Amino acid sequence: MEKKRMCLTFLLMTTALLFCMAKVSCADSSVHMQDQLTDFEVVKRPNRRLLLFVDCRTRCNARCSKHSRKNVCLRACGTCCLRCNCVPPGTYGNRQLCGKCYTDMTTHGNKPKCP
Repeated sequence: MEKKRMCLTFLLMTTALLFCMAKVSCADSSVHMQDQLTDFEVVKRPNRRLLLFVDCRTRCNARCSKHSRKNVCLRACGTCCLRCNCVPPGTYGNRQLCGKCYTDMTTHGNKPKCP
């Protein structure tokens, strides 16, 4: 009876150890995957997909660098970047490169919101 209990305990401990090792290896591989995906972000929802990750602050700083009202431009650009996940290149124009989301967003006064 004692031998059976020791065997069962050993089997249970081995299973727990293997489970912990599997968890650690999964976490380790996800860390490596995050390192490889510098321009992408993993969306953790039922439909796991990769979305282009945009550094809004850096791109909006470049976009609004020559604007006369820089703080207003940065605030609008940040909102547009978060919603549309895109900031057009350059300091002016090229809005169509970000698509309909960026070009069709308007203010309460029905003016284009995104710089």
